[in-house]
Order: sequence, then structure tokens, then C-alpha cells
Amino acid sequence: MKTTNKFQLPEVVVKALTKDTYSRGDSNISVTTLIDSPRVGILKRKHEDDIEIDVVDHLWSRFGTAMHNVFEDATEEVDSLSEERLFVEYMGWKISGAIDLQTYVTTKSVIISDYKVTSAWSVMNDKVEWHNQLNAYAWLVRKSKGCKVEGLRIIAILRDWQRRKAGDGDYPISPIMIVNIPMWSEGEQDDYMHERITLHQAAEFNYVSGGELPLCSGKERWTKPTTYAVKKSGRVRAIKVHDSIKTAEEQVEALGKDHYVETREGDCVRCSGDWCRVSQWCDQYAGEIDADQRDG
Repeated sequence: MKTTNKFQLPEVVVKALTKDTYSRGDSNISVTTLIDSPRVGILKRKHEDDIEIDVVDHLWSRFGTAMHNVFEDATEEVDSLSEERLFVEYMGWKISGAIDLQTYVTTKSVIISDYKVTSAWSVMNDKVEWHNQLNAYAWLVRKSKGCKVEGLRIIAILRDWQRRKAGDGDYPISPIMIVNIPMWSEGEQDDYMHERITLHQAAEFNYVSGGELPLCSGKERWTKPTTYAVKKSGRVRAIKVHDSIKTAEEQVEALGKDHYVETREGDCVRCSGDWCRVSQWCDQYAGEIDADQRDG
């Protein structure tokens, strides 16, 4: 991976922000990679030496690491276990995951917590990725340690929290929030892990044998669908936003003069923004850009 320094930051800042101690250990795949797109994971590995990341893009990751260290230093004073990396051999692969915090309920049962330095928006909206990650961790704890998992939660540190908005509707009341994550049944966890490992193993086989990589799903690409806003001339805000152009046009017809439909084009947010580091080498994304240019 290549590091750039577009803003000419001092060397001490560069070194501090680019220091990386992460390791998945002696495993085939980590939980964080397993729950993500196989296509993205393989392309990251293939183009590891070509990916460019600017120093400033490491800021929140390093801040997250710093917060982990702060909390880890306090675990000796409470009945808990911090930063334990677990391994499970399954379907011919070794799966690993580092659990931020395991709080003991009994000697054979724990509550799993994961620290997230994130945005206020994240705790105001249900994040499926958090559900997948923590239930995968519960599977790891159950399979590797024989422990019962009593609960799952995110300890969210909100980097953009604003006091003046606290308690305004769904806005978080504190810069640190506990988000309880629904825990699936053991059968659901088993089925999910089996499905994800099967998917990644098939992708790896296709890759090494020269086949095509599986396409990223709409969820993996954070797809935002095209919508149709009914608006009135001179008014900034839409009267109503529809999923169907037909229903939007019907409302405009009913409302009459000075009303119109504004098409809000959908987008694959992860692909088209700065969220995916390998989009420039992705034939799925390139094919869609070519199609859009032809249609345009």
C-alpha cells in the first residue's frame, strides 16, 4: 500500500497516523473480511501494492486504535477480557476474530462488546454490518471457548456529536452510546457463517483458477435507489418522495399547476465515492460506468 501526504504534514504526524499493528494471525480469513464482499477482499489483496491512501485518511482509524488502548488499560479493574483473538477451524479454513471486550456474567458466559469510533448517524440508523459482525463474534466465542454469549453491544464513540442537538428527536443524548445488537439463534449464526465461508471459498477458487469473481450485491455497494420527488415551483423541499415514477406523476396530476417531478438518480455510494479502495480495478464498476456513458 502506498501512502501519500497531499497536505505536507510533518513526519512525526505521518509516522503516528500510518503505524499499523493489525494482524489477523495465523488464519485464512478474519471476521471483518468474511462479512464483506469476496470481490473487494480479493481485489485488495491483488492490488495491495498499488492502493494509495493519504495520511489524513488514517486519522479516524488511528483514533479508534487509541480509544481501544484507553479502554484496554482499564479492563484489569473489572471482570472482563480485552482484545482476545480467537480461532476456529471450519470447512478447511481457520477463521479468526479479535473481540474488543468480553464481560463475564459467569465463568462460562459473557457479553460481547465492540468499540466503534463512528458518526451520530450510525447510531440513529440500523447498521446490518454491526449485526453480522457481532453475531459472527458470538459464533467464534461459542465454538472456540464453549462459552455462552448473553448479549451483544456496540460501545459507540461519536466523533461528530453536537451537544446542542442532544435529545432532538432520535439524535444521541451522549457522545458515547451503547447500542444493543439483536442476537441470532445458534442455528442462525451457524447458517450465516457456513454461507459466508462457502461464498468466500468459491470466490477464492474462481480467482486462482482464472474464473470470474462474484459480483458485489446491492447491500455491499450501499446502493441508493432512484427516487422521484414531487415538488412545487418556488418551494425548496419536496412535498413527497416516491419510489415509483408512476405514483409521483399521479400525485403531480392531482395537485395540478406548478407541480412537477424531480428525478433523483440512484447511486452505488461505496463504489462511486472514496469508500472502496479498489473500484478502479473493478470490472463490475467499470462496466456500469461504460453503460452509463453509452446511455448518456
